Amino acid sequence: MAPVALEHPWWKNATVYQIYPASFKDSNGDGVGDIPGIISQLDYIHSLGVDVIWICPMYNSPQVDMGYDISDYESVYPPYGTVADMEQLITECHSRGLRVILDLVVNHTSNLHSWFQESRSSKDNPKRDWYIWRPAKYDSAGNRKPPNNWRSNFGGSVWTWDDHTQEYYLHLFCPEQPDLNWENPSTRSAIFSSAMEFWLRKGVDGFRVDTVNMYSKDPEYQDAPIIDAGTEWQFAAHLYSNGPRMHEYLSEMNVVLEKYDAMTVGELPHTHDVAHVLRYTSAREKQLNMVFQFDVVDLGFGPDEKYDTTPRNWKLGGMKDAIGRTQKLIDGTDAWTTVFIENHDQARSISRFGSDKTPELREKSGKMLAILLATLSGTLFIYQGQEIGMVNAPESWPMEEYKDVEGNNYYNFIRERSNGDPAAVARARRALQHLARDHARLPMQWDGTPYAGFTTSEKPWMRVNDNYGDINVKKQALDEKSILSFWKQMLKLRKEYPNLLVHGGFKVLDKDNENVFMFEKTAMSQTLVVVLNFTEENQPFELPTIAGSKSFKCLISNYDDEVTGVLRSFEGRAYFASLA
Repeated sequence: MAPVALEHPWWKNATVYQIYPASFKDSNGDGVGDIPGIISQLDYIHSLGVDVIWICPMYNSPQVDMGYDISDYESVYPPYGTVADMEQLITECHSRGLRVILDLVVNHTSNLHSWFQESRSSKDNPKRDWYIWRPAKYDSAGNRKPPNNWRSNFGGSVWTWDDHTQEYYLHLFCPEQPDLNWENPSTRSAIFSSAMEFWLRKGVDGFRVDTVNMYSKDPEYQDAPIIDAGTEWQFAAHLYSNGPRMHEYLSEMNVVLEKYDAMTVGELPHTHDVAHVLRYTSAREKQLNMVFQFDVVDLGFGPDEKYDTTPRNWKLGGMKDAIGRTQKLIDGTDAWTTVFIENHDQARSISRFGSDKTPELREKSGKMLAILLATLSGTLFIYQGQEIGMVNAPESWPMEEYKDVEGNNYYNFIRERSNGDPAAVARARRALQHLARDHARLPMQWDGTPYAGFTTSEKPWMRVNDNYGDINVKKQALDEKSILSFWKQMLKLRKEYPNLLVHGGFKVLDKDNENVFMFEKTAMSQTLVVVLNFTEENQPFELPTIAGSKSFKCLISNYDDEVTGVLRSFEGRAYFASLA
């Protein structure tokens, strides 16, 4: 028997299920998922054994960046529903014991937000300073130039010229996503009221905080070092992330959150130093409850440009190091950590870290990854479709099926930069098929009917993966050997052994093995040894000797039997023992 769980804040032992509204469930046949569609599937979500749902932006938006360009924090994007629908969703979740968190997107707004419309109307408008405006620079020939050479996260300059007021405004993402000026206390006050308290008063339980370390920029707005001499715009994340007032702003934000006992999980890119991550997540600092570090999901990315790489360009040793860094965060500290391998910005984990070449390999590697994630310490986040082993779009799909602004911008950049060189374009295409954000945004596969039961429309907003007849909820719910059934089993196990699986100490046992990942979890008088074969081939395996432990028993495996001395293709096992 597992010991009684220690008392912790509710969000530490929670498993969170992330929902991308456009692609989850369409209730009215217009081809776009919606809030009533989410409500219709709450019993399914609850049956998984999760505790929280996280809803990606459902606010009113022109949808240039799929809702991360918000034009009104206090209304809902009409195709998704209404504020009343959101109120019903919150009520329905709470009645099932599920909590609700929303995306908090406050580094920037849409350029159609009324705040920005006022800001750009004139230089003396009271809201002019609610965004970041700068005068032009001029070269020796008198040509107008942006204030610096920073490259946007979506390519090109971070600055856009505004003819009306004859100045540039800053946008770290699309030109349609101008950055808010957090230096202005009136701006911060409006953000807290409109984006946060409006929804906290309606009962939401917290926020996933988008781009949480970008609100404070380098005050000098100096040029970034030239890394890529072939382009005018340079990587500058170190100049617009983790700025000098970042922790001050988050402390101020937390004063609002504490009034509602709301949890926060911050998106924290470009921050690899553990000591700095601790500044954000230390309970004593009162800033964020936890953050998403990107050490694991960034594996295989290009060193400068994300897509400047080749498929599966990562090593298992790198994954061990990355997971070790996120697990180490809670070692002897008052901080907390997260566990995730998929979200709306990542390609599907089986296609990246397992294998989607055959149904058998997909199933085995999907279950193996479930064992990995469910045995790591921290709050666990699962993305819609991950629980049924959804995979990337087929290689045969043309670029026209890709909708995401980030991926399309990169593809067009390479095509223009290379003058259409077939080899360069093909390389970019392969990288997108492996890493594009679009793969996570394909409609949820509910059943084997046309359009996977996602919609009755003949024109879903995004094409359904061709494999929906084989991979869908209905089929797997009837199969006790399915990936879906296995995920339910893992989440049940996680609740049975919270001290060990959610809070236990972590130690890598075979650091130099590039085929097998073995690690130990310990808590009080218990130990767990997890062994995972990340290859298609059989691998030799021997259980380690743990001092003071009684005999190990296999607690979970993705195979029906156990073969001594060998791990089969993508085999995963977790062995449990009590210490003497």
